[in-house]
Amino acid sequence: MTAQNTSDIIEAYLRRLLEEATEIEIKRADLANQFDVVPSQINYVIKTRFTASKGFDVESKRGGGGYIKIVKYHYSARHEFLTALYQKMPISLTIKASHDIIQLLFDEKVLTEREGNLLLLIITDEAISSTVRANMMKNILQRLDRDNEI
Repeated sequence: MTAQNTSDIIEAYLRRLLEEATEIEIKRADLANQFDVVPSQINYVIKTRFTASKGFDVESKRGGGGYIKIVKYHYSARHEFLTALYQKMPISLTIKASHDIIQLLFDEKVLTEREGNLLLLIITDEAISSTVRANMMKNILQRLDRDNEI
């Protein structure tokens, strides 16, 4: 059995909170004290594990009364999900973000495991520029949305 690192534990804690509420608002300093870490560790967890490509929206306010608000996207229909994801697509897309989006599509049961693995082979090719990758992902999302209407 492998031991979880602190970042994994913080992520799991925040995900549990998000299971109970549609959004959570936390104070960075309080969370850092709770897990006996520096606030920058909280920033790292939020920045790397609660991204738009993983289905989260994060708002952060710095300063003495600073907080972090995390919202997990919840959709009532596949079309709304794909439309929102399309609208949040950046102009350029890293390989990591592409992987996260494909994983999200699989998690939301938009893609089968086989379809996801095929897309990973194509869209995460290092020869593709980040701009072309973003355009490809937008085209994929549009096509997936049309498939739902057939």
